Amino acid sequence: MIFNRTSFNMKAKKMGAGVLCALLLCGCGVDSAKSSKNIEMKSTSFFAMDTVMDIQIAGDEELLNEAQQMVADLESKLSVTSENSEIGKINKDKIGRLSPESATIFKGAMEICESTEGALDISIYPVLKEWGFTTGEYHVPDEETIEKLLSQVGYDMVRWQDGADDTVDVVLLDDMEIDLGSVVKGYTGTALSDFFKENGVDSALINLGGNVQCIGTKQDGTPWKIAVKSPFPNSDSGIIGVLEAEDIAVVTSGGYERYFEEDNQIYWHILDPKTGSPAKNGLVSVTIVGKDGLMCDGLSTALFVKGRDDAIDYWKSHKGFDVILVTEDGEVTITEGIKDSFSLSPEYANSTLTVITR
Repeated sequence: MIFNRTSFNMKAKKMGAGVLCALLLCGCGVDSAKSSKNIEMKSTSFFAMDTVMDIQIAGDEELLNEAQQMVADLESKLSVTSENSEIGKINKDKIGRLSPESATIFKGAMEICESTEGALDISIYPVLKEWGFTTGEYHVPDEETIEKLLSQVGYDMVRWQDGADDTVDVVLLDDMEIDLGSVVKGYTGTALSDFFKENGVDSALINLGGNVQCIGTKQDGTPWKIAVKSPFPNSDSGIIGVLEAEDIAVVTSGGYERYFEEDNQIYWHILDPKTGSPAKNGLVSVTIVGKDGLMCDGLSTALFVKGRDDAIDYWKSHKGFDVILVTEDGEVTITEGIKDSFSLSPEYANSTLTVITR
């Protein structure tokens, strides 16, 4: 089904310098007025997992402190840049054990790696590091270097087995390193959502640097409005569309998140594990909408790598999520599950919007 709207070219010639920390902007704000349950919205903002996190809940402020500690604990276990984290020790020693929660995240990531046939690959980290995306020392590696690093990339070469008490034992080849950063914020959003619900929160918005998870509706009973960031630097509003959401995770990946320019070429941090270079297949933004934040986080990267047609094919053969795809020429494709809840922003009202059905 294609809406009768005119397509127009919005291809970016040059990325803008100001990149927002959040990939998704929480639209329309949140009223501080009390709900029918007489509970005032409480909020907090802090820096963790290399991004700014904003959380607002209709609940006890102490829950926000506990939530921040939960995030800190997860980061201490899974930070790929810390030699003392569980992941850091495994990368250093090439063998190690993941604690139960880390094991759950690891298994979830591996499932996505397998189901996407390696479009997501947790072992791409050495290549990402070589490009400078983890250090800020950006450069384009030569082909020989990339080929050598790729010889040690492959999620299927990671050896693991279940250990005692829900742990997982992991063994890596000599030059391999793994990173769960592609799924950890999504997992964290769902974990925080579950924690808040268990403690009586029925209205909340959790924004972990663009990984958005909402609980219930706004206090006035209307859906949360999640504004999907425009991937185009020449956008006036910065918003390509708005999604009305309730009890759902919304995660976006885009080439505009982290990139550098060299010899008039743009290189972004989403790498194709098959080539070791930035994935460039016509997509500039992928948003995944679903209940499972970890799945949404991993698929936002994997489907970006796959490209529009393969992403659509993947959606048609898998359930539990919906998709918003934005191409470099400004066309927007959404799946049928969100056709009544997603709308283009006024700035992009004349662009082509395609709804895909199974």
